Amino acid sequence: MKIYAIEELEKNKIIEFFKLHWGSPEMVISSGVYNCSTLDGFTSINNDGEIIGLITYIIKDNECEIISLDSIEEGIGIGTNLVQAVENLAIRRKCKLVKLITTNDNLLALKFYQKRGFILSKIINNAVEKARKIKPEIPLIGNEGIPIRDEIELIKVLN
Repeated sequence: MKIYAIEELEKNKIIEFFKLHWGSPEMVISSGVYNCSTLDGFTSINNDGEIIGLITYIIKDNECEIISLDSIEEGIGIGTNLVQAVENLAIRRKCKLVKLITTNDNLLALKFYQKRGFILSKIINNAVEKARKIKPEIPLIGNEGIPIRDEIELIKVLN
């Protein structure tokens, strides 16, 4: 598995990946509305040339925010390598922290990021209800049958 900057891949390949895994490249979170196919990021490509992982981010005011992270196969280091690539870039760009937002039902993400040094920093109550006004296809019920309501911000302070 190799990691590449997103701009090294065909734009169509990125758009199709987001359509397949998110329904569209549009991401609506409390920090903004993003077209993930236009953001900076990294991809992990398997030996067949297929995307098996993708991470997008923005940098603003000495903070790096991860906007999306997808790993097609769990437990083999794809997500970890992509997050590490973003952290390394953030350090080179003199960012003070890396942050991200996930939803209250995303227990796998909460576990994944905390195991990699991120801490819970903020709960944004009813944020998903506001996001549904912009992107109505966001489901009401998420992982494990948990109603999707709130957003949780996680941060990792960089040295």
